[in-house]
Amino acid sequence: MPHDPGTVKLVGAGPGAADLLTLRAARAIESAQALLYDALVCDEVVALAPAACLKIQTGKRAGRTSMKQETINRLMLRLARRGLRVVRLKGGDPSVFGRVGEEQAFLNAHGISTEVVPGVTAASAAAAQFGFPLTYRGQARRLVFATATTRDGALAETGWAADREATLALYMGRDQLSALAARLIAEGRSPHTPVMAVENAGRADARAMPGRLGALGQALAAAGCEGPVVVVVGEAAAQAPAFLNAEPALIEARS
Repeated sequence: MPHDPGTVKLVGAGPGAADLLTLRAARAIESAQALLYDALVCDEVVALAPAACLKIQTGKRAGRTSMKQETINRLMLRLARRGLRVVRLKGGDPSVFGRVGEEQAFLNAHGISTEVVPGVTAASAAAAQFGFPLTYRGQARRLVFATATTRDGALAETGWAADREATLALYMGRDQLSALAARLIAEGRSPHTPVMAVENAGRADARAMPGRLGALGQALAAAGCEGPVVVVVGEAAAQAPAFLNAEPALIEARS
């Protein structure tokens, strides 16, 4: 073990497009000696790492085989102890359902220094790409980021659903959307609440499904989404130009 262990930077790659990286994130990738990146990080971003950088794809995509979290933790530790500059590259923002707390705690407990570099999260990318705000004066006074499912894939408990002045940005719920919509309605949300469900937010192949909460599950099933989906629920979503068209409609990403 070297006398001076390396460091690990826990970096947000943003929602996909390389030009949505922060400057700090890009510089971290460009100076990495070991890069552990998630499945949703695009090739264009990975290519920013030096040719001599050790690049390891760790998976971490819902419903697909991926490297176990314990294995990733041990791998980061081993590489850092070799004195390398390690970058753990995550889609979106590492502090938004990115397990950054678990990884940081593990590394710090083993004497490895860490730095978190934030990234653009999927809800922000979706709002910007498809022309709607996440908050709106007089209508949406609060913004709630929530995971739609638990670690074992079960539907998460809500409890915050009845707040009609809150925009809900729901992550990791693509395969549970019918049940999720039913729960939100049971807890007080109107079935007519505007919804924007966005697949592959921030990428060139992004798609958006504008509609109403009561028809959310059916709309997404008809769309046949296979990529990650973020669902934005609330009156602010109705500001999207897509709502001026007939509903529901599948909207392709703007060029």
